[in-house]
Amino acid sequence: MSERVEYVDAGDVLIPKLGLGTWQNTGESCTETVRTALDRGYRHVDTAEAYDNQAAVGEGIARSDVYRDEVFLTTKVWRSNLRHQDVLDSVHESLDELGVEYVDLLLIHWPHPRVPVEETLDAMAELRESGAVEHVGVSNFTRSQLQTARQVADVPVVADQVLYHPYKDQSNLQRYCAGNDVALTAYSPLARGEVLSDAVLERIGERHDRSAAQVALRWLVQQENVVAIPKSSSREHLEENLAVFEFSLTDAEMARISDHGGPLGVRLRNRLPSLVRHLPL
Repeated sequence: MSERVEYVDAGDVLIPKLGLGTWQNTGESCTETVRTALDRGYRHVDTAEAYDNQAAVGEGIARSDVYRDEVFLTTKVWRSNLRHQDVLDSVHESLDELGVEYVDLLLIHWPHPRVPVEETLDAMAELRESGAVEHVGVSNFTRSQLQTARQVADVPVVADQVLYHPYKDQSNLQRYCAGNDVALTAYSPLARGEVLSDAVLERIGERHDRSAAQVALRWLVQQENVVAIPKSSSREHLEENLAVFEFSLTDAEMARISDHGGPLGVRLRNRLPSLVRHLPL
């Protein structure tokens, strides 16, 4: 474990509350970012077969001074590979690309309206039994979809990775996850950079001598069972992200951020996951 991060207890696994997101980071840049992050104290790296960077992520882990068994590595199965045999094939391809014998967490990247979640989870349970996967979870699932997944799965569903930031209300899902030993992992926790110049977050940050981005991340990780996986490529920002465990927000500040609606453009983008879930593609 890293002394610089806190952990979520998701039933039968401890998940670092801060991870490195790697979406849209590829090639040598991705490799060096992963290596640097691990050497600075990160212990959680998130990727996916759809990101086209698993080989680069694996190389970054290999180049770091951190042992593989100290890294919590997450990858995801794309929605075109959710049939039973496709899951098995795609995960073994992911392991080959990553250059590892197992992943700590395997997620269903998106639900598919034409593929029963039970079929996918059965294949994931088989991979868990074989040792290729340590834990299983989902991504972009609503509360009701997560409930269904947990009911039909033969193994614990330990995480749901969703869009979550100060302009996206996930309080209902967060309460459910906290009450059922499920980690709620927040992707795009900085709202694609929108929070960086947010006046409300800046004012709160001034009281703690922190940036708006640090306040947004602190707001997330201070919530029960919430994990954040910001994307970052600079050493400075990687360090700033880790520093969110060095201060706390007051209850009033937490509530002020929760009530903050955000820009109209962001609120419109927040609707995209609900549209994608229903696409039979």
